Order: sequence, then C-alpha cells, then structure tokens
Amino acid sequence: MKDGFIRIGAVSPEIRPGDCEFNADSIISAITDAYMRGVRLLALPELCVTGATCGDLFLQSTLIDGAERAFRRIVSAAAGFDMICVIGLPMRVKGALRNCAAVFTKGEVIKVFPKIDLTVSERRYFVPGDYEGCFGREMLRCAEYPDLCIGVEFGTELMAPNSISGLLSIDGANVIVCLSDSSEKHGNAAKRRRRVSSQSEDLCCAYVYSNSGSGESTTDHVFSGHSMIAENGEILAESELFDNELITAEADIGALMFMRRTNSGGYWKGSREATEFSLIPQPTELTREYTKLPFVPDDSEERARKCRLTVRMQAAGLVKRVQHIGVKKLVVGISGGLDSTLAMLVCSEAMLWLRHSRHDIAAVTMPCFGTSERTRRNAHRLCKLIGAQLREIDITDSVSRHLEDIGHDPKLHNTAYENAQARERTQVLMDIANDENGLVIGTGDLSELALGWATFAGDHISMYGVNASVPKTLIRSVVETYADRCGDEKLCEVLHDILDTPVSPELLPAENGEIAQKTEDSVGPYELHDFFLYHILCRGASPAKLYRIALKAFEDEYDGKTILKWLRVFIKRFFSQQFKRSCLPDGAGVTEISLSPRGGFEMPSDASAALWMAELDRLEEENG
Repeated sequence: MKDGFIRIGAVSPEIRPGDCEFNADSIISAITDAYMRGVRLLALPELCVTGATCGDLFLQSTLIDGAERAFRRIVSAAAGFDMICVIGLPMRVKGALRNCAAVFTKGEVIKVFPKIDLTVSERRYFVPGDYEGCFGREMLRCAEYPDLCIGVEFGTELMAPNSISGLLSIDGANVIVCLSDSSEKHGNAAKRRRRVSSQSEDLCCAYVYSNSGSGESTTDHVFSGHSMIAENGEILAESELFDNELITAEADIGALMFMRRTNSGGYWKGSREATEFSLIPQPTELTREYTKLPFVPDDSEERARKCRLTVRMQAAGLVKRVQHIGVKKLVVGISGGLDSTLAMLVCSEAMLWLRHSRHDIAAVTMPCFGTSERTRRNAHRLCKLIGAQLREIDITDSVSRHLEDIGHDPKLHNTAYENAQARERTQVLMDIANDENGLVIGTGDLSELALGWATFAGDHISMYGVNASVPKTLIRSVVETYADRCGDEKLCEVLHDILDTPVSPELLPAENGEIAQKTEDSVGPYELHDFFLYHILCRGASPAKLYRIALKAFEDEYDGKTILKWLRVFIKRFFSQQFKRSCLPDGAGVTEISLSPRGGFEMPSDASAALWMAELDRLEEENG
C-alpha cells in the first residue's frame, strides 16, 4: 500500500451448480493465483460456493451444509495469505437462510453481510438482511492504513435507485466490492459498464464488480463472468465476456481521499461503524497505465471534441465580458507563438458570436531584441488570414531609452533586460485599448502561471485572460485541431508552422534571425510540468508518488535523474511564484484546474515548500 496504492482483483472461477467441493477447489486455486500476483483485495461472485443457479436446491439442508463445509475449507486454505477475500454463499443466520457475502483474511472470517435487496425469485429461498443488529451492513477499515475503508454490496443493490454503496460511501467507504449473478443478454454488459463507471465517479471510490460466469446452469440463462474494476469514473480493468479471467488493477486510495477532501462540501460524513482488519503494508508494483498528457484525451474523436469545446468556452467567457463592458475592440499582443495564436483564434470566434467584424480585433506585434523572422512572419500571416487589424510597433528604441534611463548596461542580459520588454509591450497594449475603447486580451496559459513564467505587471496582466486555465499541452492540441478542421489551407499551413516553432518568450537577442531563447531549456519540458500539475492539484500526489508515476508514464523518454531535476524546478517555482497568481486578472476556468485566487486555488504567497523539498532530497539520496 505504498503511496496509497492497493492491488484489487476480481475473478469468476469455474464452478458446478451444487458441487460445493469442486467449487471450493476452483475457488482456492483462484485465490492462490490472485495472491501470487500481488492482489490484496479479491472479489468473487455472488453465491459462487454453491452456484447462483441452484434454484430449489437452496431449500435443501444438504446443499447448505455442504456450502458451509466448503467455505470453512476455503478460509483455512487461505490462512497463510495476507489478503482480504469477499465471497458469496448461502448461510444460516439466526435461523434464517440468507444470501451472504463473507469477508475473510488469514484464516479468519471478519464479517458476513446478508443481501438486503432480494429479487422476487430470491425471496423464494432467502430472507433479506437489514441494517440492524450484529449483521448490519457495516464497513471494514484497515488498522495499518485507516484511509482504506471497504464496503460491500450486491448487484441488485447497485442497480437500485437508493444504492447501499451510496450510503456506505457517504459514511467513509472508498472501495466498494460488489458481488453479482447477472446473466448475459444483449445490452447487459454495456449497462453494467455504465453503471459501475458512473457509480465509481459519483461516489469518488474504487469499485470492484465480480460476476457469475462459467459453469453456472444454462437452463434458462448464460453467464459471462463479466467483471470490472473502476476508479472515479475510469474502468481500470475489465474481463472479456466468457473468459472468466482474473483481472487486477491498482486502486489509488490516496488520490480518492484527496479528491474527497477537495470536494467534500460536508458530504462525506465518515460516521458509520467499521470493523477493523489487519493488512500488512507492502510495496505495490504499478501495472496501471498513466497517460503522459492528462489534459489531452488519447482518443482522437474525444480529443477533437474537447478541443472544440475549449475554444467555445473561452469565446463564451469573452463574449459575456465584451457585452457587459460594452467595448468596441479586442486588443491582442500577437507574437507568432502558440499562446497568442490561441488567443487570436478565441477572439475570432467571439467576434463571430457577437456578429462583429474581425477587423475589430486590434492585433499588435511588437518586435524587439529577440524577435525572430519566423515568428514575425507568422504573426503577420495569421492576422491577415483571420482578418484582424494588424499594427506593428517596434519597441526596440523605447526599451533601449528606458534601459538608459534606469542606468542599465544593454550588454547585461539579465532579468531587468528581459522584463523591460514584456512591461513595455503591456503598456502599449493597455494604452491602445484605452485609446480605442478596447479590451486587452491576456495570452498567458495555465502552465506558465503554475511556474510563474511571466513578467509581473507585464504579460502577467491583462483585462481578460482567455488562456488562464488552459495548459500548454492542451493549447498545442487545440491549435492543431483548429488547423486540421478550419477548412482553410493557408491558415492550416500557418498554424502548423507555429506549432513547429520552439516555445520562447523571445526576450534575448536573436541569433542570425533565429530564436536564441527556448523556454523548455530553461524551465523544463511542458509535458512533464503539465503532468506534475495535474497529479498534484487533481489527485493530491506527494513528490515521492509523483516521481514514481512519472517514471511509469515517461519510462521511454526520461530517466529518474531528469524527472527529479524538473520536479524540483516545478515545486520550487510553484511555491515561490504564488504572489503572481494572487493577483491574476479575470479569466474563465474551462479545464480541470484553475489557479485563480477567487476560488480556483487558494494558497499563501509566502507558503513554505520545505516539506516538499525535503521529500525530494530523500528521493535523490535513495536514487543516487
């Protein structure tokens, strides 16, 4: 359970209806296999000790006695396994026959949960359980890792409007084990998948669903053994229908608890009684996949939809602001780089929405010491193709005079040299906006805000920041999608050339007309920083955990030393540059993360990074 991970498994062993001894052998084999594969929590189907299709045989004491003997043998056989098993069988409880889920570990039965929501046919054999008394639907909490809290329900209870898992989750359960005996028909698998996925998302939990499979009677139905493991809306593992295979996945309990704390709103009560169990913490090998670009969907159609929606939401925010203020023009500093390109596209969409002429976009390019021929050319071509009003204002002389006024040696290319250009550009844009009743549109993106890669009172300031919650990796994808779907060959060509241009603030003198200053050489790859940003703010990853999952995600691109280097840069800058985020201009949050001080993200500007940096120090010592 290192870093909050626990490997969960679900399996539907081959059984024979009524043959409890055969079933016990099959179940013991499945449990042994799961344990050897590192599973710490295993779910087996409803009534799998007897078979769910025994019908009126459930009324025979011979079957019930055989089931209880087989169950004792299963528990005993797993006595040496440090894992939690949840299995379905009929049991006599207080003189009544119940459909039960029994939980056991290391040769000891922890708890037995009778099924509450019985179907009409089940009521022929079983008495429903209830919430009262010693067999009430309690939860199970790990003594060694109290954040791990398990709840149990059955398939019909999952499908009920007032699901038991919902009540258990409110009271603290973050892993729900569901035992089911759902038969297979057209559409059933899709229905289960939707339900399990949505339930795990609604409850912010890990959900493991184990279903009856091979060997159940086919008198009237077939059973596919369809099992799933989901986490917060994502299906982590799913069995093939009729394969009855063991599926496993690592549930991230740490991330689930972070998300619950983040979105609590008084919803998660944590008040229900829990039975304690012991599970010795062990390192969990990661087998789950991590996408390198968490803000950008892997599926091409889903990615295209997200990109189109991103521009639409950005434009919607801008339209509302224009309508409210009543300005006539949008003023954009256009550099020929990615961020200002997206801002220009958003302005173009907003003008269409408002039914205004794109000529009312005042695009201003301001070449200075570091401007390259390529970015200057692309800025001109983009504005022409969009139909914006382009103004080129060379600020080289004004910045040079300013540096002379403050006594700065122009040969000294330090922070003052760079920031003087950024602040001069902002002043020009602001004054043009005042002169022409316009609104200065900020171009800075979420990744730059996280790193503080902006000049305070320079490009850090605008009248409305359309890119404020859009990370660099998503901006690249949005511009690429726009290019490929715009239907304008020339615009597509320009946008792709911009995409191919290295990211740069262009504040240091160009070399032979080419870009001399590349952002990612200074602060690190944006794909890494966006990965760090997502997992810290969306999933609450610690530095050690973040390093571990980054190694998994980028194993073919970056070694551990490189990841640690840029992780240190990210954390140091994220803490030290908060003062810039504490006074951000307005800008609608359109993605999973907003760093706006007005409720998007709250953090003291002078918060210490000591704990985070100390953890990085330990990582570097451990990894040489």
